[in-house]
Amino acid sequence: MKKGNKTEINCLQLLTVVRSAWKQLLITCICSAVIGIVVAFSIPRIYKARVVLAPETASGTNLTSSISSLASMIGMDMQFGGGSDAIFPEIYPDLMKSTDFLVSLFPIHVVSADGKISTNYYDYMKDKQKVAWWSYPKLWIIKVIRSLQDKGNDTKGKDIDPFRLTRDQFEVAQSISGNINCNVDKKTSVISIEITDQDPLISASIADSVKTRLQMFITNYRTNKARNDMAYMEKLFDEAKEQYAKARRLYSSYADTNQELQLQSFRGKLEDLENEMQLKYNIYTQVTEQLQLARAKVQERTPAFTVVQSATVPVKHSNTPKVFIMAVFILIGIAIHLCVLTYRNRNTIFTRNQP
Repeated sequence: MKKGNKTEINCLQLLTVVRSAWKQLLITCICSAVIGIVVAFSIPRIYKARVVLAPETASGTNLTSSISSLASMIGMDMQFGGGSDAIFPEIYPDLMKSTDFLVSLFPIHVVSADGKISTNYYDYMKDKQKVAWWSYPKLWIIKVIRSLQDKGNDTKGKDIDPFRLTRDQFEVAQSISGNINCNVDKKTSVISIEITDQDPLISASIADSVKTRLQMFITNYRTNKARNDMAYMEKLFDEAKEQYAKARRLYSSYADTNQELQLQSFRGKLEDLENEMQLKYNIYTQVTEQLQLARAKVQERTPAFTVVQSATVPVKHSNTPKVFIMAVFILIGIAIHLCVLTYRNRNTIFTRNQP
């Protein structure tokens, strides 16, 4: 029974082959460098703007205890901060990827740094994006296929419905989602929002808009019930105020009209009107106190976001350095050339030794 032969690499022969082909290797390096430079300059520039927020913690505050103490003085039980929020910083990244949030960015007006672009963010993402030259054939094929598929179905001018987006609207939303990067530090709950766009001014503008919309969404969520309660108390306040004013007018009018009369029936009627006015006044006073507490609760539930770092227009682009791209292409070219040389001279480089 024969055992398999062992294959060994003759390193000296390999170096000899490489040394003899140094001119071809140099040409490969130059060609690879040229290709790398062409590719590097063909990639559109991107700019990143960053915003850092520190949200308010869910722990109780002095304002909460003060409101609770004030409520207990008038016999009301108002529990603040007892419940837990369904939205906490860890799910902010998922929130910013939601369709409703992305669609809310469509109408934002954006202006490029050179002033040549002035449109809404949807049209900018749909029609104003630069692509590398090697992407044009693919885009042309997709455009032709879609023109055939969508023939007779005019989707232009349709209102944007987050429940049922068109294909273009869905793709723009996905592009925007890819441009938004949100990270939350689990230890400190610090929120970092990074926006990537092809224009520095638009990148900073969208970063600031995303920050504002996130704050509005969280604020609306946390104060929703409190604002509904306040609206109801304002309605009761208006009714109580009107009833008290009406009772006071009746009392004053009756007292002025029957000022000279001493009959017991008139005096009894006057006392009834006075008691009714006092009852309406007591209700009005109590509703007023409850309205003030409801307004204080809205303020207590409104979260505070500390802007650690506001959005600024980036000065430098965030693309991979062109030198690095060129170096990668040179290394790839050298590797391919060495593989070709090794294959062509495989009979002299690789030797088989019988055991």
